[in-house]
Amino acid sequence: MAKATKKQALGRGLSALLKDPENDIQSVSDKNADKVIGNVVELDIESIEVNPFQPRSNFNDETLKELASSIRELGIIQPITVRKLDFNKFQLVSGERRFRASKLIGLKTIPSYIRIANDQESLEMALVENIQRQDLDPIEIALSYQRLIDEVKLTQEKLSDRVGKKRSTITNYLRLLKLHPIIQTGMRDGFVSMGHGRALINIEKKKDQINIYEKVVSEGLSVRETEQLVKTYKESKKGEDSKNKQSLTKEIPNYVSKGIDVLKAHLSAKVDITTSQNGKGKIVIPFHSKEEFQRLRKLLTGE
Repeated sequence: MAKATKKQALGRGLSALLKDPENDIQSVSDKNADKVIGNVVELDIESIEVNPFQPRSNFNDETLKELASSIRELGIIQPITVRKLDFNKFQLVSGERRFRASKLIGLKTIPSYIRIANDQESLEMALVENIQRQDLDPIEIALSYQRLIDEVKLTQEKLSDRVGKKRSTITNYLRLLKLHPIIQTGMRDGFVSMGHGRALINIEKKKDQINIYEKVVSEGLSVRETEQLVKTYKESKKGEDSKNKQSLTKEIPNYVSKGIDVLKAHLSAKVDITTSQNGKGKIVIPFHSKEEFQRLRKLLTGE
């Protein structure tokens, strides 16, 4: 107990140091920086602003209240991490749930690790830190990966090293962002899992995605059942495409059959003809060089 009290007193002493305008630390080379940067300091909660780079956008009120109750009884076991912005002004890097819960019960100060980082470093720290958490939903993780690629300019290979995940895992998350927004929202709200999303992403048309998604939710289908439903859908679409293709290449009418040989002989070239049920069709004359095109043009136009 005495050891904990001594550590807390040290944190308060460093807090006083940060409030001294003559000791305004802006870089690791400044005087007394070694006493503050990387250490736990008791900071005024009002001196900390939330991180605009925070990837999490959903905070469950019930679990937040449970955390607040725990903090009231046991205190904050793991300090939050902040970066110094200006004199006695800080920005949250990680630990927003602890920060929110502390404000909820009216705490005036909070133990904080202090870092000095620019915007890009802060973004990367916040995203990587939050990706490691267990309570992010698949879409939040996918959005974090995409932001690390777009805003921090990480390749998938470097991102894989940074977050300790296989490239295939990262790719599977990123593909979820191709789902219809309604399905993404359904995943965030827990109506379907990432497994459902990975099955639905194999459907190209967003309208069909939604139709199958609604069936999955209304009937409470499992991931395996969803995969089978998607497979059946794709097979039926393949059959429809084949049927449509056959309707365009039905038996060539007699008047076309009689004329195609004349065209071939006149042009000394291959001629392909397709017709549809309504009597319409098209003539395709392939060529393989500039000279052959010019020869065909001359024969067809007389120029």
